Amino acid sequence: MHMLVPAEVLFAGEMPPPVMPVVDHYAGTETRMRKALALQRETGPLFDITCDCEDGAPAGAEAEHAHLCAELILGAENRHGRVGARIHDITHPHWERDLEILVGTAGKRLAFVTLPKVRSANDAARQIAALRALESRHGLVRPIPAHVLIETHGALREIWQISALENVECLDFGIMDFISAHHGAIPASAMRSPDQFEHPLIVRAKCEIAAAALAFGRVPAHNVTTELSNTDAVYQDARLARKFGFLRMWSIHPNQIDPILKAMRPDFSETETAIAILTAAQEAGWGPIRHAGKLHDRASFRYYWTLLQRAHATGVLLAEDESVQRFGLATPEFSRSRPVWR
Repeated sequence: MHMLVPAEVLFAGEMPPPVMPVVDHYAGTETRMRKALALQRETGPLFDITCDCEDGAPAGAEAEHAHLCAELILGAENRHGRVGARIHDITHPHWERDLEILVGTAGKRLAFVTLPKVRSANDAARQIAALRALESRHGLVRPIPAHVLIETHGALREIWQISALENVECLDFGIMDFISAHHGAIPASAMRSPDQFEHPLIVRAKCEIAAAALAFGRVPAHNVTTELSNTDAVYQDARLARKFGFLRMWSIHPNQIDPILKAMRPDFSETETAIAILTAAQEAGWGPIRHAGKLHDRASFRYYWTLLQRAHATGVLLAEDESVQRFGLATPEFSRSRPVWR
């Protein structure tokens, strides 16, 4: 008899967030983009790369920079297809040209497009509509996901409408621009820990972003940490971000990738518990079960299935190889042997 896998049984009528790498690494110069691609080739797609056409683009050379990003996304160095791009904001005269270059040149391999500094749901909808029109013009079947940066008062005010827009995959928090928009009312210390997790207005913003994203099956992505050399501080920031409900975090330096990955993924004991509970549930036809003296039903099955998918996506070695096939998890594309990711 066919045993149903979790995806066939759980989350009926709901939209869970997509499983995607928990690190979004930003690179804005050719040297840094190529270094990031080299690291991704070595480790596998444990982190995404965002080629930055906004802050990374030299003034007056926007088109040349967008072409460079498109060529790297399309090229052989992009082995895993997990490279996106951030375009200019909607008030900048080059944002439409950014999209034309990126979609026209590399649309088939463009993992996502990040929309910065949207002021409203209408701003985001207008840019997404332009993206859809370009996909149609170039014969692309797959809708390119949109990641929306929440860093203005208007975007936070309309966060639920933005999250509800079709093909939005991720909501990112841009803490520095958000604080700057308060014109000194929030101190600069709130850009860093501990204030970034304690200042009431920042805590409010983070909670709203995480809540709206998760309600519509989007991935909430946490802002950067400015600490580049102290990897323990990066790890602690990522751990706190995870407690706030964020499932992904920005990286702006290669040193930050490993501590974010370690902080965001489940530990081995949680993974083993998830496998045990889901195995028992599957064998019981997904009815209620008893495990370690506690009752579990579909509510907790959903939790452990999500946890197992996150463990799989972040490079945690599964306790039993057969669980990959048992639960319908695709074979990982990345190497399981590199010690730094364990």
